[in-house]
Amino acid sequence: MWSREDKLSPRDRSFLTVTALISQGAFEQLKYHMTKAKENGITKEEISEMITQLAFYVGWPKAWSAFGIAKEIWK
Repeated sequence: MWSREDKLSPRDRSFLTVTALISQGAFEQLKYHMTKAKENGITKEEISEMITQLAFYVGWPKAWSAFGIAKEIWK
């Protein structure tokens, strides 16, 4: 999937993957994919806004856990 850059950029795929993992509460996988998202150009401000937006749809406990992981990666 990741090699299909003519369909979605790696940055967009990272954005979607991180969103899906947070929604599922898949925090073990989230650290790797957040690191990849940062490498693919997702900024600290964007990840923060993404998690805040998700909090209202997937719940604050999942969002709070995701914020903790993001804080480690976007130091």
